[in-house]
Amino acid sequence: MTHLNIRNGSVVTLAIELWDVHGNLLERSEDPMLYLHGGYDGIFAAVEAVLDGRKAGDRVTVDLEPEEAFGDYDETLVTLVDRDVCPEVLEVGMQLEGIPGEGNEGDDALIYTVTDIEEGSVVLDGNHPLAGMALRFTCTVVSVRAATSEETERGHAHDPAAPPPR
Repeated sequence: MTHLNIRNGSVVTLAIELWDVHGNLLERSEDPMLYLHGGYDGIFAAVEAVLDGRKAGDRVTVDLEPEEAFGDYDETLVTLVDRDVCPEVLEVGMQLEGIPGEGNEGDDALIYTVTDIEEGSVVLDGNHPLAGMALRFTCTVVSVRAATSEETERGHAHDPAAPPPR
């Protein structure tokens, strides 16, 4: 079996962990993630740069500043809406696609997290939950394979275990 090195046009499978700067584990992938290597925005650019040339079994750690990860926290993405435009069942921590009642739900709508529910009002935050945080990204390369022409045309990797795209 040939051991491929990661290069442009590779489909890379990673087992990942995200840590904060204090060493607290924020996330560990239950299932490995796949991405198409070569500037397709499937993974943070700083991580992709470090993975270039690596092979299955390699483990890397990359420290990311907020702007290299989920961006700086943007207070303009926090908004207050009337409770009556939100779904009936609503809890702090729930996520909504778009701002209810404003007609911006859809494919490109921002995901908002409910951060507070007060009398008649709901606070929605459109920032990624890890925005504004410096992170340590640790991963192990599980596998590397050449991308299919369909994957490079679409600009993302397809998991062979998943049902085919429609």
